[in-house]
Amino acid sequence: MNKTTQILCFGEILWDNLPSGAVEGGAPMNVALHLSRFGINSSIASSVGNDKKGSDLISFLTKSGLRTDLVQVHKLLPTSEVLVFLDEHNTASYEICEPVAWDEITLTPELINETKLSTAIVFGSLASRNPGSRETLLKLLENDSILKIMDVNLRPPYDTEANVKPLLVKADIVKLNDEELMKISVWYNLPGTLEEIIRSFGKLLNLETLIVTMGKNGAYVLHQDELYHHKGFKVATEDSVGAGDAFLAGFLAAFFDGKDLNTALTEASAIGAFVASQPGATPNYTKEVIKRFTEA
Repeated sequence: MNKTTQILCFGEILWDNLPSGAVEGGAPMNVALHLSRFGINSSIASSVGNDKKGSDLISFLTKSGLRTDLVQVHKLLPTSEVLVFLDEHNTASYEICEPVAWDEITLTPELINETKLSTAIVFGSLASRNPGSRETLLKLLENDSILKIMDVNLRPPYDTEANVKPLLVKADIVKLNDEELMKISVWYNLPGTLEEIIRSFGKLLNLETLIVTMGKNGAYVLHQDELYHHKGFKVATEDSVGAGDAFLAGFLAAFFDGKDLNTALTEASAIGAFVASQPGATPNYTKEVIKRFTEA
């Protein structure tokens, strides 16, 4: 692992209210937590309310070994909560309340400095749904020396062209699922098979890397015009919450460790499958989990 690798994750932290109960969540937080488990120095920039749910989230971050100095406490807006619904295949859909604290993440000197110190920034589209956090994020993305990684995460009704396109054009690496890719391909009028759309989309946005996950059907990675595919690992899905976040973290950990793309894709698929087989977005595990999948 490159000891200087430092990744800033920007956006929502929240409580996922699953049928089984409330668990800590939010894609950027999940990615940061999984990255730290892979030995990468990661941090989360967000905001919680001045309430018990907010203090409980901060306590969770501390116990998980993540820094909390970039988690702001909003004086007026509450900590975010999300209603999570599972279909017959345990695939999740979400009802996201607003406004909440992470809608107004403030641009601070500490946050600007963190961006200057970081190798990469991971961000999504959800946290830019309102002007406050959107303007902060766009300011941070003006830093040309940082690798910009967009974890798309389309969440209705915030999955609009006006919200998503300005972020896509800033990204060096984009990760999304196949359904999201098909939706976005309509915006850009990109016809063809999935593989053809992947190539067209990567070329259109001049991406260094495009990652497309397909749930139980595996994933594709387009990197420097070379297309890689993994068929995925078959598991009994407990719920799909956080599986894509774990996949991205696993891929980035291998990527920054200098591993070849096939290995990175395999390891990402393994940790994504494991998380899908467990309840919640951040189940406990060690790197041995990956070995059990890849060596089976």
